[in-house]
Amino acid sequence: MPPDLRAYFTAQTEMMAALLEELMVLESPTSRPDAVNRMGQRVAEELDLLGATLTTHPRTEVGDIVEARWNADKPGQPLLLVCHMDTVHPIGMLSDNPIRRENGKLFGPGSYDMKGSIVTALAAVRGLRDTKALPDRPITLLMTSDEETGSNHSRELIEERARGAALAMIMEPALPDGSIKTWRKSTGGFTVRTHGIAAHAGGSHESGLNAIEEMAHQVIALQRLTNYKAGTTVSVGMVTGGTARNTVPDHCEAIVDVRAMTRAEMDRLTAEIMALGPVLPGASVEIEGGFDRPPMERNDTMIATFNRARDIAAKHGLTIREAGSGGASDGNYTAALGTPTLDGLGPVGDGAHSEREYIVVSSLATSATLIAALLLEW
Repeated sequence: MPPDLRAYFTAQTEMMAALLEELMVLESPTSRPDAVNRMGQRVAEELDLLGATLTTHPRTEVGDIVEARWNADKPGQPLLLVCHMDTVHPIGMLSDNPIRRENGKLFGPGSYDMKGSIVTALAAVRGLRDTKALPDRPITLLMTSDEETGSNHSRELIEERARGAALAMIMEPALPDGSIKTWRKSTGGFTVRTHGIAAHAGGSHESGLNAIEEMAHQVIALQRLTNYKAGTTVSVGMVTGGTARNTVPDHCEAIVDVRAMTRAEMDRLTAEIMALGPVLPGASVEIEGGFDRPPMERNDTMIATFNRARDIAAKHGLTIREAGSGGASDGNYTAALGTPTLDGLGPVGDGAHSEREYIVVSSLATSATLIAALLLEW
């Protein structure tokens, strides 16, 4: 008979909250590899106590990746858990957003995204070991260091470990209503540059060609590519150009954020953006960029994966719901490989990337229960 996981982890709630407070003190912005490595060293101590075989994957521009494995020599498809140790909060944020508890919530930088998830992943493995229920199959846990900046230094390793895995468990936090994520949009960026002819704005205005005017046409064309029904968004986020008020500008640059629900829509949108041309006679337009994360599509594989997870959760007294996000995660990479993927398995909270960030303390037990159940029964 499987252990009563929900009761076990409910009893461990305070221990999990205490560890989370300790990890929040170890501020770990992506831009500070030394700080992320301090976080990694502390997490490695916990993993060592759990009997993991540890490997450190050195990185130079970001913190090192910590990999933990159990039963690596056993047969069967591996189960993969993916956490990230980096946050968006700069060193010193604790002074503006101190760790505190209010009305069942634990506030502090990184609590929700995603140090709470690291705590529940560790707790899930600890609980299965303590109850002698850890499955006799390969389990891998990756603690990455650069998810907040696109996982450029960890993507290859994530994809390598995800290939052939029975399930990729992406430990991003649950949505504020407790839903896990079964879809995420692809994300990308384009740079658009327009070129005109410089001239004195008063003395020879008629001989100039205003690159900012040309960019205005391009901005309108780009914004019109947004299609909410299809889940496609195009947002011109930054525009810079010109050199002085009294000079007709000969250059302008725009930075564009793009998101799409499906690979087909991603490809269509890319083609439309790259096909944009100048409107003003004599102007020129230069476009570069593209999508950097594929979509995590709610396809047949995802639907079947969620349904199985829902059934497993129900056996342990949990009700899980599904939703999605316009933001991306490492789940975009694993799902694009065809690997069954579940995202948002961490605790409930809100306020990610802000001074309002918190997790609901009681949801630590819910998250740990769900993770342990999936490890036990997948």
